[in-house]
Amino acid sequence: MINFQKITKIYYSDGRSITALKDVSFEIQPKEFVSIVGRSGAGKTTLFKMLMAEENPTDGFVIFEGEDVHQIGRSNLPHIRRKIGAIFQDYKLFPSKTAYENIAYIMEVMGVSDGEIAGTVPQVLELVGLKERADNFPEELSGGERQRVAIARALVHRPDVILADEPTGNLDPFHTQEIIKLLVKINEMGTTVVLATHNKEIVNSLGKRVITLEKGEVIRDEVKGKFIL
Repeated sequence: MINFQKITKIYYSDGRSITALKDVSFEIQPKEFVSIVGRSGAGKTTLFKMLMAEENPTDGFVIFEGEDVHQIGRSNLPHIRRKIGAIFQDYKLFPSKTAYENIAYIMEVMGVSDGEIAGTVPQVLELVGLKERADNFPEELSGGERQRVAIARALVHRPDVILADEPTGNLDPFHTQEIIKLLVKINEMGTTVVLATHNKEIVNSLGKRVITLEKGEVIRDEVKGKFIL
């Protein structure tokens, strides 16, 4: 489903070169739950940007569902990106829109009809446990609730993959567990989940595949891994 083939990414600044990724290769199968771990700056976010075609590799290939995401052309990128839902540490919600409107906006941009929006948004809000909070603005929600809105927004176009980039980084332990349980539930429903985190407790509690990055290189890839650095 996802195949990183010998990916190297080098950034150039002020006459210096910084290697963010070095000869990284691994595959992720449909319906897998994979944690990508490493210290800040290890290359986790760069991998996600590669898959979303927001960054080009210096060398290597990124294959998603049989297509090289950097060779398909700009006109076809939206087709790829609609198959991928992204969740971030800082939520990226519109402060002037309610929970319902934040989710509906994504569908509006995609050209979905008003009728389908009215039918789908309540469904995803119920899935993430926020049906009663549909009319609340982000400032009226807790951090955990805001992140659940962000997850609902990522799910609303029924993606094949969820990329979660440090989704619990701003949350307390209680809300962290809520979000991880929700991601596991989404995975059990058939969606591939790729979680980037440096939270040792989360990774060790999952008992799922762990890919460890250090200084831009894969140093460990275990089916039932632990956070070991």
